[in-house]
Amino acid sequence: MKKSLLIALFIASVTGALAQETFPVNGVNDKRPELYAFTHATIVVNSETVLQNATLIIRDKKIEAVGASVQIPKGAVVADLKGRYIYPALVEAYSGYGLPEIKADSRNFRSAPQFLSNKKGAYNWNEAIVPEYAAKNNFQVDEKKAAELRKLGFGAANVVNRDGIIRGTATFVNLATGKENEVIISERTSSNYSFNKGTSTQDYPSSLMGSIALLRQTYYDARWYKANNGKVEYNISLDELNKQQDLTQIFEVDNYQDILRADKIGDEFGVQYIFKSAGDEYKRIDKVKEAKGALIVPVNFPKAFDVEDPFDAQQIALSQLKHWELAPGNPAQLEKAGVKFAITAGEGKDFWENIRQAIQYGLSEKQALRALTEAPAQLLNVADKVGSLKVGMYANFLITTSDLFKKDNLILESWVQGQRLIVNDASLVDLRGVYDLKIPSLPTLKLIANGSNQFANEWTVQLDSVKARLSVSRLNDMFSLNFSLKNAAKGNIALTGYVAQQSPLQLKGTAVLPNGNSVVWVADWKEAGKESAKKDELKPDLNLGKITYPLLAFGNTEQPKAEKVLIKNVTVWTNEKEGKLENTDVLIDGGKIVQIGKNLNVAGVKQVDGTGKHLTPGIIDEHSHIAISRGVNEGTQAVTSEVRIGDVLNADDINIYRQLAGGVTSSHLLHGSANPIGGQSQLIKLRWGKSAEELKFEGSDNFIKFALGENVKQANWGENQRSRYPQTRMGVEQVMTDAFQRAKEYQNKWASWNKAKSGLMPRKDLELDALVEILNQKRHITCHSYVQSEINMLMHVADSMGFKVNTFTHILEGYKVADKMKAHGAAGSTFSDWWAYKMEVRDAIPYNGAIMHNMGLLTSFNSDDAEMARRLNQEAAKAIKYGNVSEEDALKFVTLNPAKMLHVDGKVGSIKAGKDADLVLWTDHPLSIYAKAEKTFVDGIVYFDLEKDKQLQTEVKAERARLIQKMLDAKSKGAKTQKPIQEFALEYHCDSDFHLGGGEGDGEYNYHYQLEHKENKH
Repeated sequence: MKKSLLIALFIASVTGALAQETFPVNGVNDKRPELYAFTHATIVVNSETVLQNATLIIRDKKIEAVGASVQIPKGAVVADLKGRYIYPALVEAYSGYGLPEIKADSRNFRSAPQFLSNKKGAYNWNEAIVPEYAAKNNFQVDEKKAAELRKLGFGAANVVNRDGIIRGTATFVNLATGKENEVIISERTSSNYSFNKGTSTQDYPSSLMGSIALLRQTYYDARWYKANNGKVEYNISLDELNKQQDLTQIFEVDNYQDILRADKIGDEFGVQYIFKSAGDEYKRIDKVKEAKGALIVPVNFPKAFDVEDPFDAQQIALSQLKHWELAPGNPAQLEKAGVKFAITAGEGKDFWENIRQAIQYGLSEKQALRALTEAPAQLLNVADKVGSLKVGMYANFLITTSDLFKKDNLILESWVQGQRLIVNDASLVDLRGVYDLKIPSLPTLKLIANGSNQFANEWTVQLDSVKARLSVSRLNDMFSLNFSLKNAAKGNIALTGYVAQQSPLQLKGTAVLPNGNSVVWVADWKEAGKESAKKDELKPDLNLGKITYPLLAFGNTEQPKAEKVLIKNVTVWTNEKEGKLENTDVLIDGGKIVQIGKNLNVAGVKQVDGTGKHLTPGIIDEHSHIAISRGVNEGTQAVTSEVRIGDVLNADDINIYRQLAGGVTSSHLLHGSANPIGGQSQLIKLRWGKSAEELKFEGSDNFIKFALGENVKQANWGENQRSRYPQTRMGVEQVMTDAFQRAKEYQNKWASWNKAKSGLMPRKDLELDALVEILNQKRHITCHSYVQSEINMLMHVADSMGFKVNTFTHILEGYKVADKMKAHGAAGSTFSDWWAYKMEVRDAIPYNGAIMHNMGLLTSFNSDDAEMARRLNQEAAKAIKYGNVSEEDALKFVTLNPAKMLHVDGKVGSIKAGKDADLVLWTDHPLSIYAKAEKTFVDGIVYFDLEKDKQLQTEVKAERARLIQKMLDAKSKGAKTQKPIQEFALEYHCDSDFHLGGGEGDGEYNYHYQLEHKENKH
């Protein structure tokens, strides 16, 4: 292409861009025709169509014609692109381009709580709900950022507000310069959501389950508002949310489990989201596919960790190592699974390098192009405007030197709306060659300019046998060079120069010597340089480890299956009237206990020798906080019965496996104890490797967590936090009484409306719905409790309001009120021997469990602790030590009794034909400190096996060693590295106030710590 032609094109495109239809002209109107013809190019119309030796005609921002035999119109500026390629400009589906920077809340976290929104006007009560936000009203052209995106190849972007839970509408813009009026091409493309409350200064929500509850309630509020035509109140936010439901719905998530959580909400309200994902969908591609939503996928693959220091290497979790290896294959896995997806550049760092890496991992070039062009355009309903090169579409295209995905390809020009941006100037003088460099006071040096193309990016200077690489920057025919050559001069020499003549080539300029003197230098071309040996592209090692379920230590490469198993000659602790049976056989099949007896003979069955061993029902932990994601407490309000632990299960919590190793088969996951009426709990089975929904105990009754004591009244929160009601134990009673009074009124209101079916429909209130379930005995209470006065108080409130307390948990003063609890019908789930760890438990005694049991109360021991749950069999044994409880009754404290408390004793808790095969085979007496769980069955599936565990430990060590060596090899070959980042999993308890969020790993609620003890310059 001739230089003069390029300059002409540039002038024409810029002046054309200045013309604005609705803006007045101040002076002489200079609107030139925007008519260009690009000929003899290889034109990639879209991922399916490539035209050879073809012509592209553009007129006034749009494509007028494209084809192999196109007539060039008169007056067109013609550019001969022989040997060049034309591609559609890329489409960015998810970007904050052009919107104000989001600034995080700078308040001290100990400042007074904020319960309501500070936003003035008829808006939603919560600052994180902003459907009224319209990107079109806040968008401003950012020429610098637009140029950066265009240099990457993007021509258009979906501009999204990334602040809040409901984030309002996005707008779609071309990355052209000029007025906002000219570049906005679709004012409302998508309605946008996330689980992140963003910069809202309100306390609620403070947890993931709170965010989900708020989103769910807002959907119901919008329905109510629409049904009543806004007659009850005028609400801008709800009105706007209703108006957006016909748009594309995009949900930004932090990990693959969030996709499944969001999809469940979408199913509840008839919404199919597109998911802006985190790039870890490969971990459970089957479940992601079942969600049926298209994805917007990032390619910000993790860098290798610098693991040269063995200590650093030890700190990195296996899940982190495996994610580094497998993440680049995520797009290929999605393509293979048939999941529709677009690719987003995200921050744009190493964008093309990562795209090529994804292709090396199996992503087809055709799919890569589709995901960068047509797919995002289709998802955003702008495929008639951008994403391919068809007549009538915007003139958004790239001119490249080669195939778009080749490493040595260069984007020469980026055209958007007929505006041209030179990315790499093809008219630059080719400076490659060998020169005699003459600098006064220095000997003649050899200057060598090399590179794979005329942009010559590899420069060296040489004197005798000593060489030095030069730092080079170039703008058109001007450039600057910096080098240091010890045998020529002591210090750095800085050259600035220009092309003095082209035939023969001569470079000239000014040199600043190490002593500060400035002199004139000249470089005369002597000969052509040797062709630079092409560097081999850094090819990844594609000998990949297997995906495990879950993708962390001790995950399974295949999901374990139920087998027909006969356990022979074992001591069976039935927990039934038969008691303990010696030398007995147990047959399990189809996930159930089929037969119990002596000398059973069954053909075609796997046999397990139980001689000298013991078989018990699986341990059931009535009070646990494992496998919960991003916050166990929604303690921001006194009543949060709308939040659900079942919404935030973390199937990838390593504690599931660890507790299986201690014989636990079911865990009751409770909300924390930060408020009088907390959240809804979830009973799970420990099905290691299954998804969150698959953990749930099917058909189990619904429960909820209440709490009493110092956590509730916030006596242990610090002085600056003490402003949320209630502040006294008296206030706790009033909160509960008021809540149930409101629930009764709410129930009556609905009953009246359902009977009449006329008038204004009541508002569905998820908080009160849960309390109505309690009144109707469809939801049951587990209450955190310590002090006898408060225990009596709650039973009195329950009796007066017409509900029952199912279980008092902790209940360390249960021995004082056992008679009253028995009269009320409450059970007691306590600690075995905790005392004196805070003022509330100063009267706690280790005989508490035995006394309640002897009083005829249904009694169990629980953990409230991830570590203690691994030895609940030993905790049960303490009932023998402190209360002379029989061995069989002591075992029931952690098996049958919690099953009864949770109303699942018809399925688990004892060994009886027809019950679920949730069993533990112990190496020794199950109440002995020497007993180990040899096999733990859940639904007849062996989820923990002592021998397999030994094998897995060996495999984990080998896999870690393999991946660490792979990282070392990658670094030695020039791969970029990062400092090691250690993950810490937060283990929750009742009073945990952590809600840091984080990625999936050995606990989804991880936070990261970057190891800084060693310098790393890579």
